[in-house]
Amino acid sequence: MSGDGLQRAATEVCAASSYVQETLIELHGEASNYLSGSILDSLGQLTRLTFLAVPGNNLSGTIPPTIYNLSSLGVFDIRDNQFQGRLPPNLGFSLPNLRFLSVWGNQFHGPIPISLSNLSKLEILTIDENSFTGTVGIHFGGLSKLTGLSLATNHLGSGGADDLNFVKTMTNCSGLELLFLGYNQFGGVLPNSMANLSTQLTQLSLEMNKIYGDIPVGMGNLVRLQYLGLSGNLLEGSIPTSIGRLQMLDLLYLDGNRFTGPIPSSLGNLTVLYELYLRDNRLQGKIPSSLGKCKSLLRLDLSNNSFSGIIPREIFDLSTLIELYLSTNSFFGSLPSEVGQLTNLGILDLSKNMLSGEIPNTLGACIILEHLSMEGNLFQGSIPLSLNSLRGLQDLDLSHNNLSGFIPKYLDTFKFLQNLNLSFNHFEGELSVDGVFGNSSEVSVIGNNMLCGGIPELHLPACQTQKSKEGRHHVFKLIVIICGCGGSLCLIIVTIFFIIYPIRKKKKESTLVLIEGHHSKISYAQLLKATDGFSSANLIGVGSFGSVYKGVFNHGETIVAVKVLTIRQRGTSKSFIAECESLRNIRHRNIVRILTCCSSIDFEGNDFKALVYEFMPGGNLENWLHPHANGIQDEQRHLNLVQRLNIAIDMATELDYLHHHCHMQIIHCDLKPSNILLDGDLTAYLGDFGISRILSKTTSRSQNHTSSVGIKGSIGYIAPEYGAGAHVSSHGDVYSYGILLLDIFTGMRPTHEMFKDNFNLHCWAEMALHDGVMAVVDSSLLPIEEDKEESSTIVTNIIGSRRCIKNEMQECLNSVIRIGVACSVESPWDRMDMNDVVK
Repeated sequence: MSGDGLQRAATEVCAASSYVQETLIELHGEASNYLSGSILDSLGQLTRLTFLAVPGNNLSGTIPPTIYNLSSLGVFDIRDNQFQGRLPPNLGFSLPNLRFLSVWGNQFHGPIPISLSNLSKLEILTIDENSFTGTVGIHFGGLSKLTGLSLATNHLGSGGADDLNFVKTMTNCSGLELLFLGYNQFGGVLPNSMANLSTQLTQLSLEMNKIYGDIPVGMGNLVRLQYLGLSGNLLEGSIPTSIGRLQMLDLLYLDGNRFTGPIPSSLGNLTVLYELYLRDNRLQGKIPSSLGKCKSLLRLDLSNNSFSGIIPREIFDLSTLIELYLSTNSFFGSLPSEVGQLTNLGILDLSKNMLSGEIPNTLGACIILEHLSMEGNLFQGSIPLSLNSLRGLQDLDLSHNNLSGFIPKYLDTFKFLQNLNLSFNHFEGELSVDGVFGNSSEVSVIGNNMLCGGIPELHLPACQTQKSKEGRHHVFKLIVIICGCGGSLCLIIVTIFFIIYPIRKKKKESTLVLIEGHHSKISYAQLLKATDGFSSANLIGVGSFGSVYKGVFNHGETIVAVKVLTIRQRGTSKSFIAECESLRNIRHRNIVRILTCCSSIDFEGNDFKALVYEFMPGGNLENWLHPHANGIQDEQRHLNLVQRLNIAIDMATELDYLHHHCHMQIIHCDLKPSNILLDGDLTAYLGDFGISRILSKTTSRSQNHTSSVGIKGSIGYIAPEYGAGAHVSSHGDVYSYGILLLDIFTGMRPTHEMFKDNFNLHCWAEMALHDGVMAVVDSSLLPIEEDKEESSTIVTNIIGSRRCIKNEMQECLNSVIRIGVACSVESPWDRMDMNDVVK
């Protein structure tokens, strides 16, 4: 259905007199529906309407007040859209017959209406993933039919002691099964009345709040609980033994709190538990052997506590474990040989303990291991030969131990190994230069004073050996002997040598040519192997239509990026076709090159589509401009002025090519930092053509094979006319480029909280053109101020040079900001053309 489909549907329904048509409107975002625009006032004329559902579309704007007068409505489902505004205070009185109310995944703000207390028929209420604020004033005493409530991922609460008082009113909700309150700002203690909640409750989530105090002992009364999430709070005291009564628990998350004392042995009663997370607390004592009875455990995380004693052998009887984290504790003794029983283990982290003895040979039986961390212990002896079977290892850290002997040669054949840390041990002998040892960024061997050889970047001393020289002498001696038999024979041998060597090299690169040269399709099985089963360790990023993984071919010689499309996501097939068609028509140095594609089925018979691109080691521009680690920009990840200018020029020339020089005009439709990728030299490449449009240069009309997915772009970078339903055009890309330019040089996202109402990044930058752009540019680009007390002639000259540089920088930045402002004006026709931007 097209963008104005909802308007047509509303008109048709309003014109009909049939009772059936007037009581049901269901337009959800599946199959061909991907609605945009807003809900019309005219729907409010359907006075007998009982069911209104438009979930999973791209609808926006505010809900017309007339909708809230449809007193017969039983179902009001507008989840997963882009609606905004506030819910009216009298909602519970104007829609008294609501049984299902869902507004999750929108942009609503303000308080939750207290009048919802009047909805005595309400069964489901989900308002999560919005921006609701304030206290929850709903009195749930009259909502006896409520079975599901989700208020998660908002800004509710204030950290105050009374924030959870509303929970006390829920004891009359005897059929309540789901209660999600996580990712808010609720404070206070968990009320004891939680013990009196419905015994039908199966899911209880309070993660990532500011809740403190103890867990009420009565929580053990909720015997049907399958999921209990309390992570990321300020809870303290001991873990109550009554938790052991929750024998239906699948998932127990208590990590990121301040719990003390031992793990209660009663947790061993949770025999169907899949995941137990207790990390980042202050727990003490020994691991109870009773955990060995949790025979269904897949993930166990006890890291970053104060546990001590030996690791009980019963833990290694849990053959179902795929992840085991015991790091940053005080465990001692040897690692039991029973560790070899964990044959399904993918991650084992024993780092930063006091474990000693030798690494058990049985560890080689854990052939699925991908990440093995044993650093910061007291292990001794050599690396066992049995580890040769761990061919899937990606990370191996044995640093800061007392290991000795030679480094096994088999490690350089581990084609998936990306991080090998053997530093600060007592290894000796010649270091290999093959495999992982050939890349100094992937291997560390410092602190091993008896090692020699290796690649020059590791700065190890040369080995005292004559083997290589003797080998060369033997070759030359053989040539001399043969040449002594006759000049013609010598000439033939030398000629053959120089012919065979290139042939061998070409043979080695044949798979590379197959992938990169001919765009032949690749199979699902090949991609599965290249990405190590689409392992999360190889996950590069997640986008609107799928996930991108790092893939390795040719025994580690060819690295690619594999974009796996989410088939069930609306618009995926069109996105796949659009990206293939767009990239097939483009030949430009700043486009991420597509190498091949896969359109097949997986091993379970499901449709599978993937695109394979060049791998970009520099990652995407978003991570350079707005790094996430602690909010602090890493000095190694800083882009200077020249680098940012080069990136801006790369993107300008690329858009100019797409708009004016490609044989079919292409509109990218989603220009933003996360879609700009950087190679090792920080050259910028434009990627993700999943919603691009190919236009005829004569008609400027979109071709049918391109994606028609909703609004054309991303929030903050999308041209304002697209929100009003305008057709795609080059003007939309120019707007996105202008915002991108301002983002690059101010370091300010267009979605920053300071930009609201009619004040945006464009307005902020435009104001700076009059007051001085240096006030808005990224502070990391500004030169360091000189010391005004320095007075020598030399220093004066230096200061003069710095002032000259600063003036030139200011002039440059002023020009760049001016271009960004000119490209992002509201009127499409007043924006600069990309031809002029490049000039």
